[in-house]
Amino acid sequence: MAQFLQQIVSGVSVGCVYALIALAFVLIYKATETVNFAVGEMMMIGAFLGFTFVSIYALPLWLAAIVAIAATAGLAAVLERVFLRPMVGEPAFAVLVVTIGLGLCIRSVALMVPAWSGETVRITTPLSGSVLRVGSIVISADHLAVVAATAAIVGGFFVFFRRTRAGLAMQAVSQSQLAATYMGVRTRSISTLVWAIAGAITAIAGLLLAPIAFIHVNMGLLGLKAVPAAIIGGFSSLPGAVVGGITLGICESLAGFYLPEGFSDIAGYILVLVVLALRPEGLFGEKIQKRV
Repeated sequence: MAQFLQQIVSGVSVGCVYALIALAFVLIYKATETVNFAVGEMMMIGAFLGFTFVSIYALPLWLAAIVAIAATAGLAAVLERVFLRPMVGEPAFAVLVVTIGLGLCIRSVALMVPAWSGETVRITTPLSGSVLRVGSIVISADHLAVVAATAAIVGGFFVFFRRTRAGLAMQAVSQSQLAATYMGVRTRSISTLVWAIAGAITAIAGLLLAPIAFIHVNMGLLGLKAVPAAIIGGFSSLPGAVVGGITLGICESLAGFYLPEGFSDIAGYILVLVVLALRPEGLFGEKIQKRV
């Protein structure tokens, strides 16, 4: 029983990282109907920027995190303005290919940076090495920080979407861009803002992951693992992204411990197939009916 609970705890912390990446997927999809496959690479950039500011420029950890998050958010906004906005009105498949191309370009650029292209690195925090014992269960302080930070971000989003003008405008755009335009919402600015927020979230995910896993140029592929999380929760639901991410993390953790080697890599996709078979719109997705 103790081992089972230990795997649950580990799965929740990793699942929180999946949840943050899935949030970025869902945010962009709801506002622009674009599936951004460069999300994982933006997370990688955020993690590497944090490492660079801490290890090379010797900035305090909190300041390095703020600068890395702001820089990644700015990068995401520039990508939307330069590459995605001209694609408005083009087929969804073309836009999808653009995001895949952006991801590959970002990874190639990262490989050209001498400090990033070498061996894997990680960020050491004051919490590194600290553990909390609850009975026979050992919880890493870094893992607890991941869970706490995710809870704070989700709470912040709840307030942002319900209490701020920008949040309400984003909700209006996600419901209907045309209606939002008629109501005076500047949809193009909202689109850029959504990309910037998604970039900031991915940077936070990368920074939270950096102390518990290694940073490398291929860590962006982790973003693809968040796609099942978004699908499980329902691709149009922000709460669903969080629930889907945590569910996926727990599923992978249990599969890695109890099942033969390799099952943890496919556990998420098996879970997606089961969820879609029972509920095609996802756990929290809205069922859309079309007249024929």
